[in-house]
Amino acid sequence: MADGTKSNKVNMKTLAKVLNVSIATISKALRDSHDIGDETKLRVIETAKLLHYVPNPYASSLRKRSSNTIAIIIPEIADSFFSQAINGIESIVDLEKYHALIYLTHDSYEREAQMFNELTSGRVDGILMSVASNTKDTRHIKELQQAGIPIVFFDRVCEDVPTAKIKTDDFNSAYMATSHLLDQGCKNISLVTIEGYPSILLAREDGYKKALAERNIKPEEHNIISCSNKYTNENIAVLKNHIAKVKPDGIIATVEHLATTTYLACEEMKLNIPQDIKVVCFTNQITAAILNPPLTTVLQPAYDMGRKAAELLFWHLSGKPIQMEKETIILPSKLVVRDSTRISD
Repeated sequence: MADGTKSNKVNMKTLAKVLNVSIATISKALRDSHDIGDETKLRVIETAKLLHYVPNPYASSLRKRSSNTIAIIIPEIADSFFSQAINGIESIVDLEKYHALIYLTHDSYEREAQMFNELTSGRVDGILMSVASNTKDTRHIKELQQAGIPIVFFDRVCEDVPTAKIKTDDFNSAYMATSHLLDQGCKNISLVTIEGYPSILLAREDGYKKALAERNIKPEEHNIISCSNKYTNENIAVLKNHIAKVKPDGIIATVEHLATTTYLACEEMKLNIPQDIKVVCFTNQITAAILNPPLTTVLQPAYDMGRKAAELLFWHLSGKPIQMEKETIILPSKLVVRDSTRISD
């Protein structure tokens, strides 16, 4: 393999196989990363020279971080949570004199995977990401990591990918919302959720169930209803059917767009909020305060989550001693009480 005709066939994967280490280790060693010991670096460099390894020009550009660009990958832009998270990210991006490219997956795993294929050319130095709801296969994410591009998750994360994760406390947020409705006199509370996001929604479901169990109320499966994650009138029909059958006196909507769905379903059924049914929603909508009635919300620290995710990414890019896979930061949410859960006079 030492002859010049074969040298172009030697890549990081070849070096990794010869040395019995990961591609990520090869990439970090060639970048002189602080994560890799001097002995390992020396072995990699000597083997690369022996096999006449020629660096990929795109990878070389990436190692020099010459693009001065990061990617922000999010499922949607209509959700006010992500708008606020982007503001938090850009507050750090501007300080670092970087550019940010925003990629919308439209909550599709297929689009997400395709975007990652396009990002392998060294176009960006790092990625801040919230995954699509149906992302289960994470090979596209891990392959980009192995190519030396750092990734930080915020909000919707992949637990099996070893990197930094910035989350909110979904379990306690749902526990807090359910406890509030119980304190307001509710005895038959429904949890309105959506398909996907298992790491988030299961935690919210568990928090809801714990709050009920502590008040000696048995959580009933028919009180948990799953809607589509699309902005569609079908969700209104699904919720109306659920309310008619289960007759809840309280509803917790776990995602932002279900707030509108809940209000419209109650209006069509001539139900008064909060006299007939009390409503809490996970949402960062600034319009929550001007709804009729004003909506009680679980307010997530979107701006702070975006800012902290960006800080971690730039600490890593600047070579500071940080082990990304050990960084998991959980920020608390806040319950903002308004008239949608008020006790009737």
